[in-house]
Amino acid sequence: QMQLVESGGGLVQPGGSLRLSCAASGGRISGYDMGWYRQAPGKHRELFATISPDSTTTYSDSVKDRFTLYRDGAKNTLYLQMNNLKPEDTAVYYCKATYHILDLHYWGQGTQVTVSS
Repeated sequence: QMQLVESGGGLVQPGGSLRLSCAASGGRISGYDMGWYRQAPGKHRELFATISPDSTTTYSDSVKDRFTLYRDGAKNTLYLQMNNLKPEDTAVYYCKATYHILDLHYWGQGTQVTVSS
């Protein structure tokens, strides 16, 4: 059973930066498809960034060129560097680990990001 714990959220002004962390235990994130999701008030949870075991990354158009997803295998932690934040980035951010072969899915508890002046 994998556990994921997000951290690093907070209040930031538009144009600012934050780095979110997703620390994993009970499994190696390098063997999972990892994703960052976010859910704004009144909206569905959306997937916006992924990294596969072979390190291929994907980004939604809304965050491309502003957000960078990467992992640290030694720390077994997934990171999301967010730059040039906008008010529309305000949401609860979640990380998810997926092991498709066994249909295993694990979520973190989420961390709040608020972009406001």
